[in-house]
Amino acid sequence: MKWLAVALVTMALLGAAPFWETKAPADWTEDELITLFTNSPWAQMVEAPAGSPAPPVQVYLATAGPMQQGEAERDRRYRRKRPHEQTDEMTLEYRAWLRENGAQSIVLAIAIPKGQDALAEQDSQRMEDECVMHVGRRKFKMTGHFPPTGSDPYLRLAFPRQVKESDKSVSFDLYLPGVPIPYRSVEFRVKDMIMNGKLEI
Repeated sequence: MKWLAVALVTMALLGAAPFWETKAPADWTEDELITLFTNSPWAQMVEAPAGSPAPPVQVYLATAGPMQQGEAERDRRYRRKRPHEQTDEMTLEYRAWLRENGAQSIVLAIAIPKGQDALAEQDSQRMEDECVMHVGRRKFKMTGHFPPTGSDPYLRLAFPRQVKESDKSVSFDLYLPGVPIPYRSVEFRVKDMIMNGKLEI
């Protein structure tokens, strides 16, 4: 989390608000869009445990307002390049679910290596058993998941929306089938995710 604290302090010292507050998504550069999804208050590249050669894993909070805007803009640019490509049924199902359940849920999106889009039943059950959200001393199990697809290469884990502005942080212990060194942990600081006076998560 040091990198994020340094970045936010630097912006504060320079008096510059982050681009996701000052620019419309259509005006974000490609580099800014990448930054939003990899190095922002809602996104991290999560390293494997110390000493492991496994690559970092991209993780972000897909239900946060800026991330939803980023996903929509990323999809718009992708469709502009491939106007005839069809969106698969699972991706459409996730989007419909999000419209109905987003207000009660937090969705964590995790980039999964290509070729790992199908989860074995035992892996899926283990993931459901071992993925946990921590808010203070409280623990919450995931309430469901959507596997990665050809249209959406992210595993999406749903948790109950139980984070308040008064909380210090929210963290996740994860078991991610198909990821080298599948046990990963990630933490997000609540105060960094407050935007225009509202907690975005």
